[in-house]
Amino acid sequence: MAAMIPVAEQPEPRTFDAQVRVKGLAHLQRKGFSLNQPLPPNAKITPYWRDCLTDLYQAYGGICAYLGVHFERVMGGGSVDHFIAKSANAGLAYEWKNYRLACTTMNSRKREYSDVLDPFYLAPDLFRLQLSTGHIYPNPNLPAQAMRLVEETIEQLGLDDPQCRALRTSWYQDYLEHKLPADYLKKKSPFVWYEANRQGLL
Repeated sequence: MAAMIPVAEQPEPRTFDAQVRVKGLAHLQRKGFSLNQPLPPNAKITPYWRDCLTDLYQAYGGICAYLGVHFERVMGGGSVDHFIAKSANAGLAYEWKNYRLACTTMNSRKREYSDVLDPFYLAPDLFRLQLSTGHIYPNPNLPAQAMRLVEETIEQLGLDDPQCRALRTSWYQDYLEHKLPADYLKKKSPFVWYEANRQGLL
């Protein structure tokens, strides 16, 4: 597992409207849920967004928006994260622009938190990585408010837990020991690549 890097928002697939939005909005209307309001407590809605997971995976190259690492969908680890939670805004439940490709671990950790940084609007160089240990931390040169937002994101998503540290370290060690091409590291673990490149270690 890696950490967050800016993610370029990808255009909506041409099939998305018919496949997800039209069905979803009609479903909300039948339920009597207001589009610009939170869902009622314990409300259940049909997960039409799952029908676009293949498109989402392909659009974002299989990279988890929160970890900055590639995952294989065949292993069942991919999910559609609603950046603005479905419970907070019913109408955004079926909107492509509100979707972030996430591994299931990160999606479950993010839950409905609203204080996690959005990969689509992430400034560069917010995070730093100690390649030898996998430790992730805020850029020490950040102003206080930005520092706090980065710290909260790391905490809420558990980005610096032992598993995340170990996976980041393993990617960099594999790059060194097996003499992997830098382009391969960039494709599979772009945050590790970014930090190794920034530190002049590629």
